[in-house]
Amino acid sequence: MKSIWTGAIGFGLVNIPVKLYSAVGSSNLDLDMLDKKDHSNIRFKRMNERSGKEVSWENIVKGYKVNDEYVILTDEDFEAASVEKSKVIAISDFVKEDEIDSIYFETPYYVEPDKAGERAYVLLQEALLKTAKVGIATFVMRSRENLAILRATEAIIILNKIRFAEEIRASSELALPSKTSIKKGELDMAISLINQLAGEFDIGSYKDTYSASLLELINAKAKGVKPKTPHLKVIPSKSTDLMAQLKASLNIRKKAS
Repeated sequence: MKSIWTGAIGFGLVNIPVKLYSAVGSSNLDLDMLDKKDHSNIRFKRMNERSGKEVSWENIVKGYKVNDEYVILTDEDFEAASVEKSKVIAISDFVKEDEIDSIYFETPYYVEPDKAGERAYVLLQEALLKTAKVGIATFVMRSRENLAILRATEAIIILNKIRFAEEIRASSELALPSKTSIKKGELDMAISLINQLAGEFDIGSYKDTYSASLLELINAKAKGVKPKTPHLKVIPSKSTDLMAQLKASLNIRKKAS
Protein backbone atom coordinates (compact mmCIF):
# COMPACT_ATOMS: atom_id res chain seq x y z
CA MET A 1 0.00 0.00 0.00
CA LYS A 2 1.05 3.57 -0.65
CA SER A 3 0.83 6.07 2.20
CA ILE A 4 -1.37 9.12 1.58
CA TRP A 5 -0.21 11.31 4.49
CA THR A 6 2.98 11.55 6.53
CA GLY A 7 3.36 13.40 9.82
CA ALA A 8 2.99 12.70 13.52
CA ILE A 9 0.39 12.09 16.21
CA GLY A 10 0.56 14.69 18.97
CA PHE A 11 -0.22 12.97 22.27
CA GLY A 12 0.43 15.49 25.05
CA LEU A 13 4.12 16.31 24.69
CA VAL A 14 4.75 13.02 22.86
CA ASN A 15 5.09 13.09 19.06
CA ILE A 16 4.65 9.78 17.23
CA PRO A 17 5.88 9.81 13.60
CA VAL A 18 3.25 8.01 11.49
CA LYS A 19 1.92 7.39 8.00
CA LEU A 20 -1.73 7.05 6.98
CA TYR A 21 -2.99 4.42 4.56
CA SER A 22 -6.50 4.11 3.12
CA ALA A 23 -8.27 1.29 4.94
CA VAL A 24 -11.04 0.78 2.38
CA GLY A 25 -11.47 -0.02 -1.29
CA SER A 26 -14.53 0.06 -3.53
CA SER A 27 -16.45 -3.12 -4.37
CA ASN A 28 -18.17 -1.41 -7.33
CA LEU A 29 -17.45 -2.63 -10.84
CA ASP A 30 -15.15 -0.35 -12.84
CA LEU A 31 -17.50 0.77 -15.63
CA ASP A 32 -16.27 2.96 -18.52
CA MET A 33 -18.31 5.74 -20.13
CA LEU A 34 -18.74 5.12 -23.88
CA ASP A 35 -20.23 6.88 -26.88
CA LYS A 36 -23.54 5.17 -27.66
CA LYS A 37 -22.84 5.34 -31.42
CA ASP A 38 -19.52 3.49 -31.71
CA HIS A 39 -18.63 2.53 -28.09
CA SER A 40 -15.55 4.80 -28.08
CA ASN A 41 -14.28 5.83 -24.65
CA ILE A 42 -15.42 9.22 -23.35
CA ARG A 43 -12.50 11.38 -22.21
CA PHE A 44 -12.76 14.44 -19.98
CA LYS A 45 -10.26 17.19 -20.67
CA ARG A 46 -9.05 20.09 -18.54
CA MET A 47 -9.75 22.98 -20.88
CA ASN A 48 -8.60 26.59 -20.69
CA GLU A 49 -11.81 28.63 -20.71
CA ARG A 50 -10.30 31.38 -22.89
CA SER A 51 -8.10 29.52 -25.37
CA GLY A 52 -10.09 26.27 -25.53
CA LYS A 53 -6.81 24.33 -25.30
CA GLU A 54 -6.16 21.39 -22.97
CA VAL A 55 -4.05 22.13 -19.86
CA SER A 56 -1.67 19.53 -18.41
CA TRP A 57 -1.74 18.79 -14.68
CA GLU A 58 1.67 20.40 -14.06
CA ASN A 59 0.32 23.71 -15.36
CA ILE A 60 -2.76 23.75 -13.13
CA VAL A 61 -2.73 25.87 -9.96
CA LYS A 62 -5.36 26.62 -7.31
CA GLY A 63 -6.74 30.10 -6.74
CA TYR A 64 -9.29 32.01 -4.67
CA LYS A 65 -11.11 35.00 -6.15
CA VAL A 66 -10.79 38.30 -4.25
CA ASN A 67 -12.29 41.47 -5.82
CA ASP A 68 -12.55 39.78 -9.25
CA GLU A 69 -8.87 38.80 -9.16
CA TYR A 70 -7.48 35.35 -8.33
CA VAL A 71 -4.97 34.89 -5.51
CA ILE A 72 -2.85 31.88 -6.50
CA LEU A 73 -2.03 29.39 -3.74
CA THR A 74 0.95 27.03 -3.72
CA ASP A 75 1.58 23.91 -1.64
CA GLU A 76 3.79 26.07 0.59
CA ASP A 77 0.90 28.49 1.15
CA PHE A 78 -1.41 25.71 2.32
CA GLU A 79 1.24 24.49 4.73
CA ALA A 80 2.07 28.01 5.93
CA ALA A 81 -1.59 28.56 6.89
CA SER A 82 -0.93 26.10 9.73
CA VAL A 83 2.35 24.21 9.71
CA GLU A 84 1.38 22.29 12.84
CA LYS A 85 -1.99 21.07 11.51
CA SER A 86 -0.38 20.10 8.19
CA LYS A 87 2.10 17.84 9.95
CA VAL A 88 0.50 16.83 13.26
CA ILE A 89 -2.64 14.85 14.13
CA ALA A 90 -3.20 16.74 17.38
CA ILE A 91 -5.26 14.87 20.00
CA SER A 92 -7.26 17.34 22.11
CA ASP A 93 -9.74 15.12 23.97
CA PHE A 94 -10.56 11.53 24.86
CA VAL A 95 -14.14 10.24 24.86
CA LYS A 96 -16.12 6.99 24.71
CA GLU A 97 -16.70 5.96 21.10
CA ASP A 98 -20.41 5.27 21.67
CA GLU A 99 -20.88 8.96 22.54
CA ILE A 100 -20.27 9.80 18.84
CA ASP A 101 -23.38 9.42 16.66
CA SER A 102 -22.81 7.30 13.54
CA ILE A 103 -23.95 10.20 11.31
CA TYR A 104 -20.57 11.87 11.97
CA PHE A 105 -18.40 8.99 10.75
CA GLU A 106 -16.55 9.26 7.42
CA THR A 107 -13.44 7.54 6.03
CA PRO A 108 -11.17 5.11 7.94
CA TYR A 109 -7.36 5.03 7.63
CA TYR A 110 -4.72 2.68 8.99
CA VAL A 111 -2.05 4.36 11.08
CA GLU A 112 1.49 2.97 10.75
CA PRO A 113 4.35 4.21 12.96
CA ASP A 114 7.83 5.01 11.72
CA LYS A 115 10.49 2.89 13.44
CA ALA A 116 11.46 5.83 15.65
CA GLY A 117 7.89 6.01 16.97
CA GLU A 118 7.07 2.34 17.49
CA ARG A 119 7.35 2.37 21.29
CA ALA A 120 5.22 5.51 21.67
CA TYR A 121 2.70 4.07 19.18
CA VAL A 122 2.27 0.90 21.26
CA LEU A 123 1.98 3.02 24.41
CA LEU A 124 -0.90 5.03 22.93
CA GLN A 125 -2.49 1.86 21.54
CA GLU A 126 -2.41 0.11 24.94
CA ALA A 127 -3.65 3.22 26.77
CA LEU A 128 -6.63 3.56 24.42
CA LEU A 129 -7.50 -0.11 24.87
CA LYS A 130 -7.18 0.01 28.67
CA THR A 131 -9.32 3.13 29.02
CA ALA A 132 -11.83 2.10 26.29
CA LYS A 133 -11.55 5.63 24.92
CA VAL A 134 -10.90 7.19 21.52
CA GLY A 135 -8.85 10.29 20.89
CA ILE A 136 -10.45 13.32 19.20
CA ALA A 137 -7.97 15.02 16.88
CA THR A 138 -7.66 17.57 14.07
CA PHE A 139 -5.22 17.68 11.17
CA VAL A 140 -4.93 19.04 7.63
CA MET A 141 -4.86 16.72 4.61
CA ARG A 142 -5.27 17.79 0.96
CA SER A 143 -5.67 21.46 1.95
CA ARG A 144 -8.65 20.71 4.19
CA GLU A 145 -8.89 20.57 7.96
CA ASN A 146 -10.26 17.27 9.21
CA LEU A 147 -11.81 16.20 12.47
CA ALA A 148 -11.02 12.60 13.39
CA ILE A 149 -10.96 9.94 16.07
CA LEU A 150 -8.05 7.63 16.84
CA ARG A 151 -9.28 4.18 17.85
CA ALA A 152 -7.17 1.23 18.93
CA THR A 153 -7.65 -2.46 18.18
CA GLU A 154 -5.34 -5.22 19.40
CA ALA A 155 -3.49 -5.06 16.07
CA ILE A 156 -3.47 -1.42 14.99
CA ILE A 157 -4.54 2.18 15.59
CA ILE A 158 -7.22 3.33 13.15
CA LEU A 159 -7.94 6.95 12.30
CA ASN A 160 -11.54 7.64 11.33
CA LYS A 161 -12.37 11.01 9.83
CA ILE A 162 -15.59 12.42 11.31
CA ARG A 163 -17.72 15.33 10.19
CA PHE A 164 -17.89 18.71 11.91
CA ALA A 165 -21.25 19.56 13.50
CA GLU A 166 -21.90 22.31 10.93
CA GLU A 167 -21.70 19.75 8.11
CA ILE A 168 -24.77 17.87 9.36
CA ARG A 169 -28.08 19.09 7.96
CA ALA A 170 -30.94 19.66 10.40
CA SER A 171 -33.86 17.22 10.18
CA SER A 172 -36.35 19.83 11.44
CA GLU A 173 -37.56 20.62 7.89
CA LEU A 174 -38.72 17.04 7.28
CA ALA A 175 -42.33 15.96 7.69
CA LEU A 176 -41.80 13.38 10.45
CA PRO A 177 -44.64 11.37 12.03
CA SER A 178 -45.86 11.66 15.61
CA LYS A 179 -45.01 8.80 17.98
CA THR A 180 -48.29 9.06 19.91
CA SER A 181 -50.23 6.87 17.47
CA ILE A 182 -48.38 3.62 18.27
CA LYS A 183 -50.27 1.10 20.41
CA LYS A 184 -48.54 -0.93 23.11
CA GLY A 185 -49.48 -4.26 21.49
CA GLU A 186 -47.97 -3.12 18.18
CA LEU A 187 -44.76 -2.06 19.90
CA ASP A 188 -44.51 -5.38 21.77
CA MET A 189 -44.97 -7.28 18.51
CA ALA A 190 -42.33 -5.16 16.75
CA ILE A 191 -39.91 -5.87 19.60
CA SER A 192 -40.64 -9.59 19.26
CA LEU A 193 -39.78 -9.42 15.56
CA ILE A 194 -36.53 -7.57 16.30
CA ASN A 195 -35.59 -10.13 18.97
CA GLN A 196 -36.35 -12.97 16.55
CA LEU A 197 -33.96 -11.46 13.99
CA ALA A 198 -31.33 -10.50 16.57
CA GLY A 199 -27.89 -12.10 16.67
CA GLU A 200 -24.15 -11.48 16.88
CA PHE A 201 -22.84 -9.05 14.26
CA ASP A 202 -20.66 -10.75 11.65
CA ILE A 203 -19.51 -8.36 8.91
CA GLY A 204 -18.26 -11.27 6.81
CA SER A 205 -21.80 -12.55 6.34
CA TYR A 206 -22.79 -9.45 4.34
CA LYS A 207 -21.77 -9.44 0.68
CA ASP A 208 -22.12 -6.99 -2.21
CA THR A 209 -24.55 -9.24 -4.07
CA TYR A 210 -25.59 -6.53 -6.56
CA SER A 211 -22.09 -6.23 -8.05
CA ALA A 212 -21.89 -10.03 -8.27
CA SER A 213 -25.26 -10.19 -10.06
CA LEU A 214 -24.26 -7.37 -12.39
CA LEU A 215 -21.00 -9.14 -13.29
CA GLU A 216 -22.95 -12.34 -13.97
CA LEU A 217 -25.23 -10.38 -16.32
CA ILE A 218 -22.20 -8.82 -18.07
CA ASN A 219 -20.63 -12.25 -18.65
CA ALA A 220 -23.92 -13.55 -20.02
CA LYS A 221 -24.24 -10.61 -22.44
CA ALA A 222 -20.63 -11.17 -23.54
CA LYS A 223 -21.72 -14.67 -24.63
CA GLY A 224 -24.69 -13.28 -26.55
CA VAL A 225 -27.34 -14.12 -23.97
CA LYS A 226 -30.02 -11.43 -23.69
CA PRO A 227 -30.97 -10.95 -20.03
CA LYS A 228 -34.61 -10.94 -18.96
CA THR A 229 -35.68 -7.68 -17.35
CA PRO A 230 -37.88 -8.35 -14.30
CA HIS A 231 -40.51 -5.78 -13.45
CA LEU A 232 -40.83 -4.73 -9.84
CA LYS A 233 -43.50 -2.36 -8.62
CA VAL A 234 -43.58 -1.17 -5.04
CA ILE A 235 -47.10 -1.77 -3.74
CA PRO A 236 -48.19 -0.70 -0.25
CA SER A 237 -49.32 -3.51 2.08
CA LYS A 238 -52.93 -4.50 1.45
CA SER A 239 -53.70 -4.45 5.14
CA THR A 240 -53.48 -1.26 7.18
CA ASP A 241 -53.49 -3.37 10.34
CA LEU A 242 -49.95 -3.16 11.74
CA MET A 243 -50.55 -6.04 14.15
CA ALA A 244 -51.57 -8.34 11.28
CA GLN A 245 -48.47 -7.36 9.27
CA LEU A 246 -46.18 -7.94 12.24
CA LYS A 247 -47.73 -11.35 13.01
CA ALA A 248 -47.32 -12.35 9.35
CA SER A 249 -43.67 -11.26 9.49
CA LEU A 250 -43.08 -13.44 12.56
CA ASN A 251 -44.76 -16.40 10.86
CA ILE A 252 -42.58 -16.01 7.73
CA ARG A 253 -39.45 -16.03 9.90
CA LYS A 254 -40.61 -19.17 11.77
CA LYS A 255 -41.27 -21.02 8.47
CA ALA A 256 -37.84 -19.99 7.14
CA SER A 257 -36.19 -21.34 10.28
